[in-house]
Amino acid sequence: MKQVITTSDAPKAIGPYSQAIVSSSGLIYTAGTLGADPTTGELVGPGIQEQTRQALTNLAAVLRAAGSGLDKVLKTTVFLADMEDFAAMNEVYAEFFGTVPPARSTVQVAGLPKGARVEIEAVAERV
Repeated sequence: MKQVITTSDAPKAIGPYSQAIVSSSGLIYTAGTLGADPTTGELVGPGIQEQTRQALTNLAAVLRAAGSGLDKVLKTTVFLADMEDFAAMNEVYAEFFGTVPPARSTVQVAGLPKGARVEIEAVAERV
């Protein structure tokens, strides 16, 4: 059994996928989140820091809807359009995850939806 998670506090899916799925074991798998405004679906701005902040805010909203939070994240994957943005993304990322950050992979990709600079997905536990 799996439970589909949907919240209007994060941008709607722009394709045939769920914002998150909760497995029967209680693990939460999120879709990649962009730095898009939940109301308009548009990117919040061109900069990596503002997009990272919004992507993590959106991720937190999806996790809340699933009965969890950023403190329960076990692993993230960060997709960057340009690895030159790595340091600036890290500054914002550290604000959200503090002293015990989850495991993480960061990869550069050829492109992201809507021309985004960053996309972040996560695996988390339910509270």
